[in-house]
Amino acid sequence: MNKKIIVLLGLCLALLTGCGSNESQEVLNVYNWGDYIDESLITKFEEETGIKVVYDTFSSNEDMYIKVKQGIDSYDILVPSDYMIERMIQEDMLEEIDLSKLPNFANVNEKLKNPEFDPENKYSVSYFWGTGGIIYNAKEITDPIDSWTDLFNEKYSGKIIMYNSSRDSIAVALKALGYSMNSTDPAELEAAKNLLLEQKPHVLAYQADEGRDTIVSGDGHIGFMYSGDALMMMEQNPDLQYVLPKEGPNIWFDAMVIPKGHQNYEAALKFINFMCDPENAAVNAEYSVGFSSPIDAAIELLPDEIKNSKVAYPDGKDLENGEIYKNDSTILSTYDKIWTEVTNAN
Repeated sequence: MNKKIIVLLGLCLALLTGCGSNESQEVLNVYNWGDYIDESLITKFEEETGIKVVYDTFSSNEDMYIKVKQGIDSYDILVPSDYMIERMIQEDMLEEIDLSKLPNFANVNEKLKNPEFDPENKYSVSYFWGTGGIIYNAKEITDPIDSWTDLFNEKYSGKIIMYNSSRDSIAVALKALGYSMNSTDPAELEAAKNLLLEQKPHVLAYQADEGRDTIVSGDGHIGFMYSGDALMMMEQNPDLQYVLPKEGPNIWFDAMVIPKGHQNYEAALKFINFMCDPENAAVNAEYSVGFSSPIDAAIELLPDEIKNSKVAYPDGKDLENGEIYKNDSTILSTYDKIWTEVTNAN
C-alpha cells in the first residue's frame, strides 16, 4: 500500500479516536455568579478528576432562577443566595445532597451549618458568606455613620446611592423604621414604601454593580453595599469606610446546590467536596477578596490583611440583630408593586 495512504489512514484513525474520547469525557455544568471563582481551580479540578467543566455565569438570582425554571439549559451545580435557595426548595427544584460523600463538609464552620433557609443542609453547602451594610466616603461625610437611617438623611441629598433591587432597598427601609427586613406586615411595608418615596428626591441613582464605580469615583458619597464589594472599593479609594448599622446588618449566604434535571450528580458531589478543601477554599477566598470563606482552615491560610479584615470577617457582636433574607412567595407581588411605585415616582 502507498505510504502516503497509510499515513493518511493513521491520521484519520487518530482523529476518530480523539473525537470518540472527547465525546465520552465526563462533563460537569456549573452556573455561578460572574467573577466568583479563581479559574485555576477549574483547571485543577479537571486535572485531578478528568471531568470537563463547562462554566456559565449569571448576574442575579432572578436571572438564574428563570433560566433554570424554564429548563433552558441543564446544570449540575448552581450557586444561588439564601432566599433563592429557600424558594427553590419550596418549589421542589433541588436535589438532596448526600453529605456522606462529602468528607470535606466537616471543614465548614459549625455556626454556618444548618442555616435558616436549609436547616439540615439537605440541599446546600456554603460557598461564601458576608454582610450587607453601608459604605461611605469619610472625607466627604464627617458625621458618625452607624444607622440605616443615615441613608435617608437629607444632608446627603444628591449623593445617596440606593441598591437597584426591591429586596435590598425595601429591607433597608424596613430596618431604618425599626422593623424586620423580612416583615410581611402590610402596614410596615406601606411605611417602608413611603419612606423610600420621601427619600427618592435625594437619591443620586438606583444602581447595582455600577454603584461601586459611582462611589469609588466620589460622585456618590454613601450607599448600601455588600461586604465583598465594599472591601474591593476600599482598596481603590482609601477614603471609603464600611459599617454594619446598629439596627443589624443583612447576613447573606451563597451556597452550592444541585438542581433537579442535573446530568451528573456524582461529579457535582466531587466539585462541592473539592471546593470545601481548605487549600482550594483559600485560593478562592484570596481571589474573591472580601467574600468570606465558610472554611475555618482556609481562613488561616489567607494573607494577614484579608483574614484580619473586619469587613470580611466581622466580630460576632457586629452581627447581632443581623438577618438573613427569607423567601415568602405571598408578598412577591407586594414587593414588585412597591418598587414600581418608587422607581416610577417623579
